[in-house]
Amino acid sequence: MSVLRALVVEDSPTMRQLIVLALRKLPGLEVVEANDGVDALKALSASRVDILITDINMPIMDGLKLVMRVRGDSTHGSIPIVIITTEGAEEDRVRALALGANAFITKPIQPAQVTTTVRGLLKI
Repeated sequence: MSVLRALVVEDSPTMRQLIVLALRKLPGLEVVEANDGVDALKALSASRVDILITDINMPIMDGLKLVMRVRGDSTHGSIPIVIITTEGAEEDRVRALALGANAFITKPIQPAQVTTTVRGLLKI
């Protein structure tokens, strides 16, 4: 079985660490980290990514702009995208899904919810 790679895009080091720790429990999944959308695009151009997990509210380039850029990219346009953001942002959820996100998780996150969502989208 080939190794799968997840890209976690989150500007909060604490939140990013929480997501990364949850994902590292999945066998055969490598985790790449990025601080914001621009950092994420650099990571995407540098290596193959099988799933993208991103926050919405980030400096420089937010998660929604990142979703639009990834969906418009011929190389990465079809990878599953999971949005993680603060609770109660229904309009963010609707917009993220309309832009092409596959799943939406609200903070505070539950590690089990993250791993279940990623397992489902990667079919592992």
